[in-house]
Amino acid sequence: MTQDNDAPWISSYSAGVPATIDEPSGSLVGIVEQSAKDFPDAVALEFFGAETTYAQLEDAVARVAEALRRRGVAAGDRVAIVLPNCPQHIVAFYAVLRLGAIVVEHNPLYTPRELRHQFEDHGAKTAIVWNNVVATMQAMPDDIAVTTLISVDITRSMPFSMRAMLRLPVKKARESRAALTTAVSGTIAWEQLTSTERIAADHPFPRPDDVAVIQYTSGTTGFPKGAVLSHANLLSNAAQARAWVPTITRGDCVVYAVLPMFHAYGLTLCLTFAMSMGARLVLFPKFDPDLVLKVVRKHPPTFFPAVPPIAARLLDAARTQGVSLDGIEIGISGAMPLSQDLVEPWEKASNGYLVEGYGLSECSPVLMANPVADNRKPGTVGLPLPSTHVRVVDPENPTVDVPRGEEGELIVRGPQVFRGYFNNPDATAEVFVDGDWFRTGDMVTMDDDGFITIVDRLKELIITGGFNVSPSEVENALRSHPSVADAAVVGLPSAHSGEDVVAAVVAAPGESIDPEELRSFARDVLTPYKVPRRIVVLDELPLSLIGKVLRKKVRDQLLDAE
Repeated sequence: MTQDNDAPWISSYSAGVPATIDEPSGSLVGIVEQSAKDFPDAVALEFFGAETTYAQLEDAVARVAEALRRRGVAAGDRVAIVLPNCPQHIVAFYAVLRLGAIVVEHNPLYTPRELRHQFEDHGAKTAIVWNNVVATMQAMPDDIAVTTLISVDITRSMPFSMRAMLRLPVKKARESRAALTTAVSGTIAWEQLTSTERIAADHPFPRPDDVAVIQYTSGTTGFPKGAVLSHANLLSNAAQARAWVPTITRGDCVVYAVLPMFHAYGLTLCLTFAMSMGARLVLFPKFDPDLVLKVVRKHPPTFFPAVPPIAARLLDAARTQGVSLDGIEIGISGAMPLSQDLVEPWEKASNGYLVEGYGLSECSPVLMANPVADNRKPGTVGLPLPSTHVRVVDPENPTVDVPRGEEGELIVRGPQVFRGYFNNPDATAEVFVDGDWFRTGDMVTMDDDGFITIVDRLKELIITGGFNVSPSEVENALRSHPSVADAAVVGLPSAHSGEDVVAAVVAAPGESIDPEELRSFARDVLTPYKVPRRIVVLDELPLSLIGKVLRKKVRDQLLDAE
């Protein structure tokens, strides 16, 4: 049984939002090319005050694409991008796609161990990386080492006056410079790519069904898996986002990239949606309320993608500094629950909307959002986007729908849903059911108006600060410490980050565990947001009859002890 003809959410759409979007044609490359034709002199990118027009952006993409082609990058090749938010990131992304090659995004703050696993999986031989990551890349084992390593000094995109300040012989300038760049050798400098002539106009463009991006996403077990996203997937999601906000005018909007663009959420709303809108995209290498408020004074964002902690910190800083947030038209929040205690003061300060949405990396990533209107429902993740179909099913028998209003697993299909996991057919088969319906692993309810409420997760991912953390990955890291016999990692509620990563550990025979020393050990092998905020030493962990650690019981035990 399916509910294709039963879509109560459509009647709850805001005025002007269509029930469906047109099937995408062309490729993601066309987004920048079209905006460059329509708005050549409009500002596409702003970075610490330095501006790049759409004509300049399109030209840089064409030049870097040709430089990569001359260095052997061809259609279907995987190219790793390991960059923070910066103009070079956008140029690299579209230049790789212009060749029909595949972008593989990476968190530049990942540890060598985390990066190594992903390179072992996707096998990219060309990488475009931040200067501060070059040493890690050069230390990769020979069997996975890249053959073409392109280094990016992000300070080269800053205004000359700021670059001069970073070179001052004072401690603060040295610290700021070290945080942004470092001297490297044995690489191809980014500037060598941008000085190349433009790629030939008749060089083949990718097609809608070609793979565009491999986006790594945490799974329920083991290491992250690569979600394979096509040009059509990402084009569709950008079109769905545009359709959801019909009041925003193309060519007359400002989008802030405070979310990292290596994350699926930031990738779509900043890298593709913003570019398709001909927007001024303001880039921040990391979220800093003071830096954001400086831009708010000049160009308040029309569209502000964020997670609740970012919105809360910005609101607090605005109050402290006396900066008005008036003019921020639409804030979209995802990755963790949005509290009404934040919505009300934010909307009062901005005179705009702050609404919650929902998605997964496997879905490009946005599946649903609350209407940007007064009929939104706080506490829900909103309505399915245009052309998105959803069902609520029995998780034990996912071909059977549950009655409206009852709890069940959310399954979805639509043009934004991925084709599967890279080189992992078994994992792909596990997440599709009843044909092409994708199992989200989230337990939900749907009301009579089509609004979805997340009840629980079948998957045991921890969502902290908007990032997904696989408990198994953290547990494996902790178990590699000689004093640890076993570990169970869970998420506990946090007022600031959605969930805190918390570990329960058991000492090896004859050993004792120092929680702070163990956290320090974990910091050497895990990205900071994955390191347990707290470590609790237990005599034993609750196990099933077959010896599997029961994380839910661990979580309940830790909650009871608080």
